[in-house]
Amino acid sequence: MVIPLNARIFEAMKVRKIDTPHGPAEAHIEAVTGAAATLVLGHGAGGGIEAPDLMVARDVAAESGLSVVRVLQPYRVADRKAVAPVKQLDAAWLAVIADLRENGPVGAGKLISGGRSSGARVACRTAAEAGADAVLCLAFPEHPPGKGDDPTKSRQGELDAVEVPVLVVQGERDPFGGPKATRATHEIVVVKGDHGLKADRDAIAEAIREWIGRLPGL
Repeated sequence: MVIPLNARIFEAMKVRKIDTPHGPAEAHIEAVTGAAATLVLGHGAGGGIEAPDLMVARDVAAESGLSVVRVLQPYRVADRKAVAPVKQLDAAWLAVIADLRENGPVGAGKLISGGRSSGARVACRTAAEAGADAVLCLAFPEHPPGKGDDPTKSRQGELDAVEVPVLVVQGERDPFGGPKATRATHEIVVVKGDHGLKADRDAIAEAIREWIGRLPGL
């Protein structure tokens, strides 16, 4: 589905290589003139920045007057299939955010940090240090498939630690489970589909659109 862009449209996309402690990352920048905030999105462990739910989020953000940056982690830029360790993912993400603040488009504006699956976890873990004003999680992997009964495998704590507003959009048949909203500022929206979030893009779009519309300062 392609969401029509109403009042605001992206400028020409720019791809910027950003040095991180673990190699260069790629920031695919689509700025909106006069944007009140920037949505920065990370990809899943084995996927890329063209994932359907990330593209829906991108389009809704533009429709809402936000700039968007989709970030390719260094291991993907280097064409490695094995996901990098958690500390490397987080360090690279923070380096990208710092560059986006210094060189745009984030600047002094508001930052919505987010992503799908592994990228959602990165956004949660780094939210405080990155200075995120809100966090968008698509297909948050609550636990590895088949490990829902093992509390030692839960990632709920990563979500619980986020103190700013959070939206989680989760597929009803996601084998990675579904997180709980333990803070009043956290919202969970369950839609049709599994971990790929491909079954009901309209529902994903509406959830993100409505949430962005309620964020302070937007």
